[in-house]
Amino acid sequence: MSDYLIKATAFEGTVRAYAIKSTELVEEARKRHDTWATASAALGRTMTISAIMGAMLKGEDKLTIKLEGDGPTGPIVVDANAKGQVRGYITNPHVDFDLNAKGKLDVARAVGTAGNLSVVKDLGLKDHFTGQVPIVSGEVSEDFTYYFATSEQVPSAVGAGVLVNPDHTILAAGGFIVQVMPGASDEAIDLLENRIATIPPISTLIREGKSPEAILNILFGETNLNILDKLPVTFHCPCSIERISNAIRGLGNDEIDDMIKVDGGAEATCHFCNEHYHLSPDDLSKLKQSEELQ
Repeated sequence: MSDYLIKATAFEGTVRAYAIKSTELVEEARKRHDTWATASAALGRTMTISAIMGAMLKGEDKLTIKLEGDGPTGPIVVDANAKGQVRGYITNPHVDFDLNAKGKLDVARAVGTAGNLSVVKDLGLKDHFTGQVPIVSGEVSEDFTYYFATSEQVPSAVGAGVLVNPDHTILAAGGFIVQVMPGASDEAIDLLENRIATIPPISTLIREGKSPEAILNILFGETNLNILDKLPVTFHCPCSIERISNAIRGLGNDEIDDMIKVDGGAEATCHFCNEHYHLSPDDLSKLKQSEELQ
């Protein structure tokens, strides 16, 4: 079952709900960045939630999320859009610790318990929407819950989890976001609070083969749920040798000459997908020539 997310409403449209299976997405990020177990969980939780937040957008809209705590992982940066395309990186991928007191990966220790979570939305307008809140726990899900309540003023429950195999590959990853809209009844809110408090860990449900639809049915019951859309989710980075070449061309002929004579070529690595690009002196000369012809 490939990764995808579900958009739904419940209780006559007074509750919005999203659920995602993101195992392949997180595994692709792990392979590209060689993340160790705790770093995988931190990056995976952030990418999972970011994928859902991207799906809340429309058309060509996109967002960038930065989780910057005082822990050893350093900043985590994720891009996501309304098409289910996600990319991300963690500054220090080689972070791992013993399990915490609850027997889980110690994500809070890796991320840190002080710092900021920022969300920048590009909605195609002149100015971008930017929201920023302090990190409240470093567990990621709780930090996003606080972000929604504080920055967007939407009461939300956010859950994300990642299970890692002994060989550091990703066994299961997924998440959900439930948002209460104005007009929701006290009965609906009480039911949701009880269900969310007792639902098994989301990564456990994914490992057991539960689909995003099944996860929302656990939360709401089939009679309350109205599924609106299903969206494939993939790791996607638009970087390319053409983009790198255009960036180098923009530096001008003097800089290109230095790359040819001093460096013997040019190397570039994309932070988001870790793809490596090499341009030989001949490649650079062609860029210089094309610049001269313009």
